[in-house]
Amino acid sequence: MFTAAVITVSDKGYAGQREDTSGPNLVRILKENDYEVVFTTIVPDDKKMIEDVLKKCADELKIALVLTTGGTGFSPRDITPEATLAVVERLTPGIPEAMRAESMRITPKGCLSRSQAGIRGRSLIINLPGSKKASEENIMAVIGAVDHGLEMLYSEGSANCGG
Repeated sequence: MFTAAVITVSDKGYAGQREDTSGPNLVRILKENDYEVVFTTIVPDDKKMIEDVLKKCADELKIALVLTTGGTGFSPRDITPEATLAVVERLTPGIPEAMRAESMRITPKGCLSRSQAGIRGRSLIINLPGSKKASEENIMAVIGAVDHGLEMLYSEGSANCGG
């Protein structure tokens, strides 16, 4: 069982002006997929605060899977991908590519997601959209592959990548 964190990025959620529905829904999905959710929080759309909480999850708490929800669109305040890129050490471009591909099956607007994913230490960080529906669709598109990726990340030496 891998550990997980869910970070909601929302100015209005942080200020208590909007109920966070995507964060708790992601917690439910993670638990249903045998993850131990050990950290959740809401932060505003502030690059330094996002970077700091991502570093805390990876460096201090040593959480295997860190999901963010929110801040991946075109709004001037949507800077979650930039904060993520500032802290990851290795990119995992196939994850957001797969999520966008799945989103495109549902809506032509799926191509507008700016989600990123990458590895910091032994933590996999994945950006998800802010809506409950889109964040669920996106994580469900990759959760099986993510499990295998974490197994490789936590293996000693070469992982078994056979068929």
